[in-house]
Amino acid sequence: MKFIDMENWNRKKHFNYFKQLDYPQFSVCGNIDITAFLKFIKEKKEPFFISMLYTAVKTANSIKEFRYRIREDKVVEHETVSPSFTIMTDDEVFSFCTAEFIDGFEAFKADTSSIIEKNKKSALLEDDPNRDDLLYITSIPWVSFTNITHPIHMNPVDSVPRIAWGKYFEENGRIKLPLSVQAHHALIDGAHIGQYFNAIQEVLDNPQNYL
Repeated sequence: MKFIDMENWNRKKHFNYFKQLDYPQFSVCGNIDITAFLKFIKEKKEPFFISMLYTAVKTANSIKEFRYRIREDKVVEHETVSPSFTIMTDDEVFSFCTAEFIDGFEAFKADTSSIIEKNKKSALLEDDPNRDDLLYITSIPWVSFTNITHPIHMNPVDSVPRIAWGKYFEENGRIKLPLSVQAHHALIDGAHIGQYFNAIQEVLDNPQNYL
């Protein structure tokens, strides 16, 4: 982790403008093509959620703006960010679950699967207040949504990006998945979310190179 040199940061004006807004969050939703990805993981018998989770987090780590976090009037850049996501418990209510990102699918799958199984026993709805090196991730597999918003804390500032995906569907012979990214505009612009969508599509089109 390192602190950004605010005085020489090219986003200083943007940061100062957006941080003082009542609601500085914005979100972008779009459909990504998972045709090749879905075929690959079905042939390999890989779990959809963990495969998609790894893909989403690996992509976010490749874009530095997704690793920026606000701490009072300063900005830090983390070397790596990890997923904090929702799972369904045995009681059919959701629980928060945090795993460490491991840049290697097999190791990530094994570690995350173990953590999920442990957390299925009871619902946990508390985040670690000492951590901001996270991405908040959820899936809505019942709805092919066109828009989604997430609840956030306004005070103190919450600058952790939210990533969500919905129910996949067929369109013109291709399989599409609705994907949403919500972020703090003081740190992330539409161009960065555009980079994210392009980068995750590259992974989804060539899963054999990443999973």
